[in-house]
Amino acid sequence: MNLKIATWNINSVRLRIELVERLLKQEKPDVLCLQEIKCVNDAFPLKAIKKAGYEHVAINGQKGYHGVAIASRIPFKKTEAREFCGKGDCRHLSADLDIPGGLRVHNFYVPAGGDEPDPEINDKFAHKLDFVREMTRLYEGHKTKSKNRMVLVGDLNIAPLEHDVWSHKQLLKVVSHTPVEVDLMNELYASHDWVDVMRRFVPDTEKLYSWWSYRAKDWLAADRGRRLDHIWVTPALADAPTSMKVLKEARGWERASDHAPVIATLRL
Repeated sequence: MNLKIATWNINSVRLRIELVERLLKQEKPDVLCLQEIKCVNDAFPLKAIKKAGYEHVAINGQKGYHGVAIASRIPFKKTEAREFCGKGDCRHLSADLDIPGGLRVHNFYVPAGGDEPDPEINDKFAHKLDFVREMTRLYEGHKTKSKNRMVLVGDLNIAPLEHDVWSHKQLLKVVSHTPVEVDLMNELYASHDWVDVMRRFVPDTEKLYSWWSYRAKDWLAADRGRRLDHIWVTPALADAPTSMKVLKEARGWERASDHAPVIATLRL
C-alpha cells in the first residue's frame, strides 16, 4: 500500500481550520499530523476534520499553547501521549496504524527555545536541549529492534544542515541552527539510525525550507527560510519513501501559518 503522510505546524487549528480543510481536500493525505494546535481537546474542531473524511483523530491539547493532533483515514490500534521534561506541556502524540505489518507514527512539537542560545541564562533554551536529549534516550531504547516500523514527524525547531537555513554563517548564533542544537539532533538521528526523508529527495547541497518568518515584509521575495519541520523513518522503512514535497504555496494562503506543510509518500 501507499501511505501519504503530512505534517504541519498550524499555529492555532481553530483559527486556521479552513486552511486545514483546504489541505485535506487538495492533497488527500492518509494521515495528517498537526503541531501547535493551541487548544484543549474538547475545543478541537473535530466535526470539520471528520466531515473531511478523517474519522480517526487523536488529540493532545493544551489551552492557548503547544498541542499536537493526528487525523487519519486509517484506524488506530492505540495512541499514546508522552510527557517530556516534566513540564506538563503537550508536545508529543503517537498512533499505531491498523495496517498489515503495523506502523507507529510519532508526532512532535519540540520547544522553540527562545531567543538567547545560552542555557545558563535562558530557561527556554535549556528546556529545548533537555527535550531533545530525552527524545534521544527514548529511541536508544528501541534501537535493537531492527524491524521497528516507525515514522517521526513534526516541528522539531532545529535546522541542522548548512542549506537548511538561508545563511549558515549568519545563523550560527541564532536559536534553531546553533552548533549545540545541531550536535544534539545528530545524536537523535543516531539514536535509531533514522533516515531523513526530506533529504532523500533534495540533496544536502540545495536549499530546503519549511518555515518563513512573519517578520519579513515579503517572505516570498526575501526567501529567508529555515527547515524546521521534518519527516524521518526507521531503517526498516529506509526504502519506503517514494516522494516528498514542501507545500510552499500554503505559506502564501490567506492568514497562513508561518510553516508550510511537508508531505511524504511511503510504499509499505
